[in-house]
Formats: sequence, C-alpha cells, structure tokens
Amino acid sequence: MKHITNQELLALIEKATAGDKVSLETVILSVQDLVFNLSLRMLGSFPDAEDATQDILLKIITHLSSFKGESSFSTWVFRIATNHLKNYQKHMFAKFPLSFEFYGDDIKNAKLNDIPDLTQNVEQSILAEELKLSCTNVMLQCLDTESRCIFILGTMFQVDSRIAGDILGVTPEAYRQRLSRIRGKMADFLKKYCGEYGNGTCRCANRVNYAIKNHRISPAQLHFTSAVPMETVVQVKEAMEHIDDLSQEFSFCKNYQSPESLKKFIQTFLDGTSYSVITNA
Repeated sequence: MKHITNQELLALIEKATAGDKVSLETVILSVQDLVFNLSLRMLGSFPDAEDATQDILLKIITHLSSFKGESSFSTWVFRIATNHLKNYQKHMFAKFPLSFEFYGDDIKNAKLNDIPDLTQNVEQSILAEELKLSCTNVMLQCLDTESRCIFILGTMFQVDSRIAGDILGVTPEAYRQRLSRIRGKMADFLKKYCGEYGNGTCRCANRVNYAIKNHRISPAQLHFTSAVPMETVVQVKEAMEHIDDLSQEFSFCKNYQSPESLKKFIQTFLDGTSYSVITNA
C-alpha cells in the first residue's frame, strides 16, 4: 500500500476511533507487515507468527482509542506487540527451547550420510535457500526472550536506542550496550559454525535431506522462499546510530510481506458481529 504520512495517519486514527470502518482497515494494514515480521523473528515460524499477529492486530483495534499521539504510532504498536510476544507461550519453541550449545552440537555431530533423497523433485538450490533462511531465523530462538527482542528491534528494524529503551523499559545506554553484546554473540556463532555467513563448515546444500527428515523444512511448504520480500517495513530511526561494526553480518534479517490470509482475517473481522460488539460497547 502507498506510504501514509504521519498527519494522514493521525486523521485516519481519529476517524477510525469514531467508527469509520474503512479508516480502521487502512490503519491496521499500515502496521500489519511490521507486526508480522516482528512476530516471525520472535517466534521462529510462519504459522506461529500468523497466529500471534492476528492476536496483536485485534489488540491494536480494541485499544486504538487509547492512542493519544504522545509517541509515533509505530512506537505505540511496537510496545503492544513486544509486550504480547514476550509473554506468548503458544509457539513451538516455547515447548522445545533451543540453545547455541544444542545448535552447535547438531552442526558438528549430525549424521548426514545414508539419508535417502527426500526432496520430492523440488530443486536442491531452492531447498538449500529455504533451509538457510529458516535456520538463521530459528537461530534467534537460542537467545532468551529479552535478548531476542533487543536484537530484532536493533538489527532488523534499526530502532533508535531512545525509542527502543522506552519500549523495553531500559535506558538508551543500557539498550546500546546489550544490543552490541548480543550482536557480537550472534556474529561469533555464525563465524564459528556457518559456512553461508561465516567461516564454518556447515553448508545448507549438504543438510537438505537431514533437515527434511527432522521436519525443519518441508518441500511441500516453502515458507521463506515463497514469501514476498520487502525493502523495509517501517522507519523508526530519528538519527543514524553507530552501535558496532556488525551491520553486514546479519544480511539474513530480511523483511517479508505478511500473508494474504492476514488481510482477509482483518476484513472478515471488520465485517462480522465481533466488530459491531466492540464499537457498540
């Protein structure tokens, strides 16, 4: 959708809170991709991210009247979304937590030989790319929830430390220090183990069948390689900040357009009885 200026957005929010359904849909669509990408990186998988995004967008709808314009709308949305995701326990990795130790051991000791061809006639290069994007996304789950949130806000969205610190309840200085440490930890792991982004021996092309066997990717459902990439989701920087020299180490942190099913979910909700109950409450 076309870029909406801050002034236009504030006018739309005012109309939306007064009951204008078209304005409300436009407001929600303006932050839908932001919420989805944050959810995807925090939770690790497309299905979990889509479920959480639905919850967050409904929360934004029901709390929209509390937005007073004291911060930017994107900052307000980030605060709602991060608070929701930090406490979200319905995703796969809440039940099966990961660690860098587990990931490193799997890379070093996985038995890759004698696994049959499981590619189902999907090109090896496509499956290798799917594994690369999936692996680096899931690797974020090795961080604790707070560290993951700091890394995502600072690396993917490049949120200014004043804004990020306010969202997370820490000082800008503390946020910058923690972000640098976390980025260093991520970069060290990639350099040690990953042959795609570092100097390690792990190569996605060699691990495709192993990954399929262990249900890490599926030839029938290629989430990452079928998703539509975006150049940027939202601009929330007030000025360029120098945190460290690791910006080029994390080129896997791409943004994607949210699934079409999310747009249909919001449209169905706005056309249904639940929306009428909310607006009449």
